[in-house]
Amino acid sequence: MRSVLFIRHAKSNWDDGGVSDFDRPLSDRGKKDAPEMVRRLINRKVPLDSFISSPAKRARKTADSFVDAYGLPKSNVLLKAALYLPSTDAFYDVIEGIDDRFHHLALCSHNPGITHFVSQLTGEIAIDHMPTCGIFAIKADLSHGQDFRKAPKQFWFFDYPKKPV
Repeated sequence: MRSVLFIRHAKSNWDDGGVSDFDRPLSDRGKKDAPEMVRRLINRKVPLDSFISSPAKRARKTADSFVDAYGLPKSNVLLKAALYLPSTDAFYDVIEGIDDRFHHLALCSHNPGITHFVSQLTGEIAIDHMPTCGIFAIKADLSHGQDFRKAPKQFWFFDYPKKPV
């Protein structure tokens, strides 16, 4: 059994119109929300051993908050260009390419791709919108990452910064 967390990057800063979409930093709220969501994961005792992120600045900074809090080595963070403005196949390809030694993955990506992907994953839960720094978690019954697409998946939880705790 593997757990996979799908995380939308924390809220980004739109104040500087001269900054490209790819290079947008986190807003003050994003810098506050990411550590809060990490705290919620740790309180739930959610394990994490690998983090895969879009290389966009706001996603990388969100990933840093999670990796630092979990005490993971920076070498466990993989940047995958396919997670920036991703397609459904991009998520499958990234997960199926992860080393089998990792059993508790987190992926940090962007809307609208992440919302669309997680909504069709389990057949149990569909969401209309993945909020910034939202986490959609599943468990997948598989031994090898390359089997993810066909593996049975079950909804685990959905959390986001403005959700009452």
